[in-house]
Amino acid sequence: MSKDELFLLDFGLSPFCIRVRIALAEKGLQYKGQEEDLFGGKSELLQKSNPIYEKVPVLLHNGKPILESTNIVYYIDETFASPPLLPACSYGRSRARFWADFIDKKVFDGGAAIWRSKGDELELAKNEFIDILKKLEGALGDKDYLGGEKFGFLDIVLIGSSSWFPTYERIGGFKIEDECPKIGAWIKRCKGRESVAKTLPEPHKVCELVGMLRKMHGIE
Repeated sequence: MSKDELFLLDFGLSPFCIRVRIALAEKGLQYKGQEEDLFGGKSELLQKSNPIYEKVPVLLHNGKPILESTNIVYYIDETFASPPLLPACSYGRSRARFWADFIDKKVFDGGAAIWRSKGDELELAKNEFIDILKKLEGALGDKDYLGGEKFGFLDIVLIGSSSWFPTYERIGGFKIEDECPKIGAWIKRCKGRESVAKTLPEPHKVCELVGMLRKMHGIE
């Protein structure tokens, strides 16, 4: 097997897989991939590579599986040094780990609470999601990017979810650019990068997927 053979077990609309693809693009790394059918039957390779959770993404580096999207982005940055995604100083890296953990624990589940709800529960879920984004807006402050003046690790961790935001807005009846204007501006700034623009899926595809999921869960 040749040096640095990269193979990604992927699902195009997954915000977690999007993170990995953006990180690979930022590093200028070539890789092969396999789209997983998460609803019709997971591949044998996925089950073998991630037997505990059987979830994507999985990055196979020279046949060795690296699991969990944030961990994969860490791994990519540590293994392929240039350009660096994490801050150079230990304080900056510790801050990045803290906010990455916050994003992992809050953003996707907060958004899912919106599409899984209706009525009063939907209103509560919407308000809680906006509060999550306001906390991230506080972390952004007056900086261009979450990690400072340059696009980096934290931006990659969060921007993958932005393709799901229009669906949350439609179901919840709100606009992020009105509620959290700094986050709205940050999204536009990130989309100006080639790695992001070429990787983010069309929002209508996410909307179609969520519509299917809402029907599966008996919500609509």
